[in-house]
Amino acid sequence: MEVRRTAPVKLIVPDERRNDLHESARQFLHCANRAAEFCWSNVSYTECITANTTARDALYDELREETDLTANLVQEAIRRAVQAVKGCVERWKDGKRVSQPEFTSWSILFDKRSATFYRDRVSLSTVNGRVECDFELPSDSPTPYERYVLSEEFEFRASTLQYDKTTDEFYFHITTRKHDSDDGESEVSEDTEHQTVLGIDLGVNSLAVASTGRFWQGDDYDHWCREFEKRRGDLQQRGTQAAHNALVRLGKREDAWRKQYIHTVANEIVTEAVENGCDVIVLEDLTDIRERLPQAKWHHLWAFRRLFEYVEYKAAERGVAAKQVAPNHTSQRCSRTDCGFTHEANRDGEHFECQKCGYEVNADYNAAKNIGLRYARKRKHRLRSSPTSGSGDAPVDVRVNGGMLNGESHRPIAGD
Repeated sequence: MEVRRTAPVKLIVPDERRNDLHESARQFLHCANRAAEFCWSNVSYTECITANTTARDALYDELREETDLTANLVQEAIRRAVQAVKGCVERWKDGKRVSQPEFTSWSILFDKRSATFYRDRVSLSTVNGRVECDFELPSDSPTPYERYVLSEEFEFRASTLQYDKTTDEFYFHITTRKHDSDDGESEVSEDTEHQTVLGIDLGVNSLAVASTGRFWQGDDYDHWCREFEKRRGDLQQRGTQAAHNALVRLGKREDAWRKQYIHTVANEIVTEAVENGCDVIVLEDLTDIRERLPQAKWHHLWAFRRLFEYVEYKAAERGVAAKQVAPNHTSQRCSRTDCGFTHEANRDGEHFECQKCGYEVNADYNAAKNIGLRYARKRKHRLRSSPTSGSGDAPVDVRVNGGMLNGESHRPIAGD
């Protein structure tokens, strides 16, 4: 059984080489988007290209001429696009709405030929030769880097370089794997190993809220939706051919803007999961969401559906799973695991106050924790029900603001 581990490491990049990484990322995304466009078909999923060799044979020479990337980076960009398209095809087969993958977030995928490791640094291929970056490791030991990257039991796999605009820092998310020994005694399977979960609540006031306490407000999204609607109404009143043509162009701009906005939110949700060491992102099941949120406008419902689709395939690129759980009563249940009292009076608009224990918090944040906890409890129950899972006590923690919740007992956490 294969076991994968990811170790995020902060890089110290020489000032004179930072632009080389930025330009490499720009060209890498160009290659990935060109490959996605080549592989995609709006007609039928049967016409989409999901074979890496087909895409590579058709695009490799062109992309090498169009960019300054090394051969390995071009191949990794093509492979990323093919995997994204393949994921979309699987959802398309299940009858889900899909669209051509679009890569917008700053990232570069390195394989073991384009990234060379030393004990305290890494050498990375760029558009301007190799750049050596020292690691900035925490003082606590053993770090994930020491446990997995330096371990002889784990081997290096394709890993992702990320850039954080807010801190102007580079982070290398190093992926490793190992296989169980033949006697099957060395490691538990992925189905029973420890997992950390990021819960995500979708709402009208806040577009999305994470169990870590991060909010993606819907105000800006609503503002621009209203602006587009107002402009559309003005053009419709004119009734001229010129106004009709302008209306068509406006519709295309609006559609592109909506997709880009949700892409950005999805990228940030996945990054939030990776930076907090989460293995799974859990969102609420969108079935019957119109009935559950009758006050939500159509553009919010559209955003919710697209958001899960984008998070699902973007998370897969970063080694994170995306799951859905039933949302029943998550907004009315107290998320303190030593309480759990559920009543409709607990929630009043954006405010949550448990009528039993008195716990007060933002209502959407409370719901996000409950969504994560529901997945954790469901998974623990499934493991206990399995005849091959032993005691079934594999820990499943929900990442929250300043700590963890595990569904068994409540641990005090900052900002809880």
